[in-house]
Amino acid sequence: MALSYEEAIARVTGPGQVFEITDVEIDGLGYKAFTHAPTTLRAAFDSARNQGENTFVVYEGERWTFADVMAHVDALGSALVHRYGIAKGDRVAIGMRNLPEWVISFAAVISIGAVSVSLNAWWTEEELDYALSDCGASLLIADAERVVRSRIACQRLGIDTIVVRAGEDDANPPNLERMDAVVNLGDSLPEVPISPDDDATILYTSGTTGQPKGAVSTHRAVTQALFAFGCASAVQRERSADRPEKAKPTEEARASMGKDLVAPNDPTFILIVPLFHVTGCIPVMMSCFYVGMKLVMMHKWDPDVALELIERERVTNFVGVPTQSWDLLESPRFAEYDTSSLLSIGGGGAPAPPKLVHRVEDNFRGRPQIGYGMTETNAYGPGNFGEDYVTHPLSTGRAVPILEIAVRDPDGRAVPAGERGEIWFKGPNLIRGYWAKPEATAETMVEGWLRTGDIGRIDGEGFVYVEDRVKDMVLRAGENVYCAEVEAALYEHPAVYEAAVFGVPHERLGEEVVAVINPKNGQTTTVEALQGHVAEHLAPFKVPSRIVFVKDRLPRSASGKILKRELRTEHFE
Repeated sequence: MALSYEEAIARVTGPGQVFEITDVEIDGLGYKAFTHAPTTLRAAFDSARNQGENTFVVYEGERWTFADVMAHVDALGSALVHRYGIAKGDRVAIGMRNLPEWVISFAAVISIGAVSVSLNAWWTEEELDYALSDCGASLLIADAERVVRSRIACQRLGIDTIVVRAGEDDANPPNLERMDAVVNLGDSLPEVPISPDDDATILYTSGTTGQPKGAVSTHRAVTQALFAFGCASAVQRERSADRPEKAKPTEEARASMGKDLVAPNDPTFILIVPLFHVTGCIPVMMSCFYVGMKLVMMHKWDPDVALELIERERVTNFVGVPTQSWDLLESPRFAEYDTSSLLSIGGGGAPAPPKLVHRVEDNFRGRPQIGYGMTETNAYGPGNFGEDYVTHPLSTGRAVPILEIAVRDPDGRAVPAGERGEIWFKGPNLIRGYWAKPEATAETMVEGWLRTGDIGRIDGEGFVYVEDRVKDMVLRAGENVYCAEVEAALYEHPAVYEAAVFGVPHERLGEEVVAVINPKNGQTTTVEALQGHVAEHLAPFKVPSRIVFVKDRLPRSASGKILKRELRTEHFE
């Protein structure tokens, strides 16, 4: 008989086990934490040195060994300290699409005690300017496209820039150098004392007031989240040990496609989400770094290319937003490729329709799974896996014991099991707060607890269900879009008198961003004009895909709040 969830947790987290849990104190508050997690991220990166010539990163036609990557990490770390004077606690921004140099830069920056600031590669010049100024960046490491978008801001702020993969004809303005010119392979990584509660990362989240917030994590927070993902996987292995494995596609079926069944390779992750997002950075990239897994990087998402890579590299782990699992299954070429190496098809960032859960279960050898994490939790949260997910497809699952979960009423009081309320988290994996925003931090972080802004419930078995949001936010294909930010951009247009932005269901994206506009008297504009206006100020995924114009003032409550639910029902249902 398979172990229960509680039995498996007890087995893998007991005394002497890899995932042993103990009591710790952080800033005067008590937490449950993993005893054997690395104390710093530098120690986590150093574990990669034991992998030597094993393949670490596969990127298009390139193959980087662990030794290759660590040699570049050491040399870049040396350049940051000795050439640029980067000191402990300085902020170094990384702005690029998925590239091997992103991985190298992240490890080098953090290993010298500096703080890695992840910049969204979709951001406009305006958004990049804000983040670089807000975090007080000392240096930017960027690809050529991000260099162009950030030049005015960097010159205004006096920020030096290292550019990666620049073309031979690209201009070299002042304060910009190529990475291959500043990195001397063979240089040693400088020794810098680092403590578990030193700042390590800043990842920006969209803000309810229209300005992004820099979520700050310590070394301890990231390594505890990393171990939590490992613990959750160990629990699933324990629970599935006595269950029969799902069957691979038959030899006959493969023969009809001209394919040979190949045993899965060593554990291999495919990176299908951006590294500047917490999912791509922590559970995917950092897990590969620490455990010694191969990381197959995609520069941008393409389901047909992903299928080709899954077959060629014998990928075992696939984690993205539910949209991407859907894209694989909907690809006209899905049946052409052997996906039998996949052992886990995961998702997060948005709820998955039950139909998708069952399609994944029926069409892959691997089992479906989903996680409910946030930037503020370093991506770790309740997870639903395999048989539990198939039988509870509307739940986001359960969490390992370092993460406490509560459902509370508006006054912060816990509600009984099964009742709805706001979901709160507490654990050593949480951010310490928002960079230079004490009021936002105090609003979200309460005595060690994180207010998620999500409405949900916990059933009698401990399964968490997310049902609504407190925050005025759209979750589009895993991207958080705060409506106030888009509305602020719309109000800058001279023809807009009133604007209401909200989300509506979308089969592939989960939700799409839409808007209802009441134009000013005597003013006219078009959907295309407003979309172009928003695109000048905000990233493309924030631009409303549909806009409706109305002649009358937008409906409001007695307190003056626009009734978005009424607008949604009238215009989009």
